Amino acid sequence: MLVVMRLDASRKEIDTVKARISSFGFTPHEIPGVQRVAIGITGNKAKVDPEIFLTLPGVVDVVSVSKPFKLVGRDFKPEQTVITVGTGSFGGKEIGIIAGPCSVESRGQILEIADLVKSTGAKFLRGGAFKPRTSPYAFQGLKLEGLEYLKEAAERTGLSVVTEVKDVETLPLVAEHSDILQIGARNMYNFSLLEKVGELGKPVLLKRSFAATIEELLMAAEYILSKGNYNVILCERGIRTFETYTRNTLDLNAVPLVKKLSHLPIIVDPSHGTGAWDLVSPLAQAAIVAGADGLMLEIHSHPEEALSDGFQSLKPETFLRLMRKLHSVAELAGRTLS
Repeated sequence: MLVVMRLDASRKEIDTVKARISSFGFTPHEIPGVQRVAIGITGNKAKVDPEIFLTLPGVVDVVSVSKPFKLVGRDFKPEQTVITVGTGSFGGKEIGIIAGPCSVESRGQILEIADLVKSTGAKFLRGGAFKPRTSPYAFQGLKLEGLEYLKEAAERTGLSVVTEVKDVETLPLVAEHSDILQIGARNMYNFSLLEKVGELGKPVLLKRSFAATIEELLMAAEYILSKGNYNVILCERGIRTFETYTRNTLDLNAVPLVKKLSHLPIIVDPSHGTGAWDLVSPLAQAAIVAGADGLMLEIHSHPEEALSDGFQSLKPETFLRLMRKLHSVAELAGRTLS
């Protein structure tokens, strides 16, 4: 349910409505809009009588929200959410570029890649320090050492850091060293972790799981928003299908569909979405045309020596060529690139 306030509603009237919602054991969510404030209600197990709120000063309407995802839906917030982190943003006219290696492998490696990313005008550096892998014998990341290298690279270049958080136990450590917390595909259903990053309040990049429906992705985001953190960026990274020539099937249908259903920004990861470096460029361009608010790209100076995902990583010169192409594609789509 959504309580819509009058254009001239005072702070006292808004707080009175929120207090009334809380008095019933529900949770109020204040949603500032372009013209007016709306207050969402969650926590109710049954239908709430709208007359309870219609009689309060400053209330102009009470709207029922039928979809299971309340806070992430456009019924709740028609305006597009723009999330600003450091000098970059997602959801506005600018397309945010997140680039870097799959894993932080050494200090020299991440500093070199950070300088490359910075030279293109991109604003976000990615790199895994804690790596949840399919095999327990695969490279698991440098952990704290990797986080420290990422932080040094960010301080040196001014880039904002995006890195994956693997579990609740290491969340405080990862949060201390990063600007955006990435929830990987394997953890999209880790509801305890989703709630904890929601309570933390730091911007979150939520990746779609291998076989998740769009509704399941939005409901995972709902867990985070329900804890008061509205800074969530969704990520389409490919889903598992019967196709064997690519690592995953990049579902670009998800981009316009999510933008129709939700106000949250959505980016695309064509590196994981295809699993092949030579497919990344055409799919990255297609993602921008489809309306993506950003891209996540993997880079490695020596992909053949990479400790993880080398086969899908762009070499520096290929990354630079792609960035030049993306400027033109963004312009055609009415967007800008950093």
